Amino acid sequence: MTEEIDIDIDDTADEDDPALEDDAEPTAADLDDVAVAAEPPVAGDVESIQEILQKQEDADDDAPDDDDPIIATITKDEKLEPIETRVVPIQATEFTCKRCFLVKHRSQLADKKRTLCRDCA
Repeated sequence: MTEEIDIDIDDTADEDDPALEDDAEPTAADLDDVAVAAEPPVAGDVESIQEILQKQEDADDDAPDDDDPIIATITKDEKLEPIETRVVPIQATEFTCKRCFLVKHRSQLADKKRTLCRDCA
C-alpha cells in the first residue's frame, strides 16, 4: 500500500529574492562594471591574428627541422689527412670484456674466468 503525499511549494518566497529573478533590469552599477570590462585595449598592445600567425611562421622557418637527416660530407682531402688520435695501450688496471670488447677498469670486472664486465655478466 502506497500513500501519496502532496507537497505544496510556496512560490511567493522566491519572488521577494532579487537574485532569483531572471528578468530583472540591470542597475547603473552593473552597467558601469560591464562598460569598464568591455573597454578596448590600447592600440599599441593589440596584434592582429595575421601578425601573430606571421610571427609563428617566421619562427618555424628559422628553426631547424628535427626530421631532416644531417649528412656528414667528407671531402677527398679530408680523407687523406692523417687522424690525429693517440692510441694508448691497455694499462695494468684495465681489461677487455670478451662479450662487448670494451676496455674497462678492473673494478668493472664481474667474472674473472670469462672476463666479463658488470654490464655483460
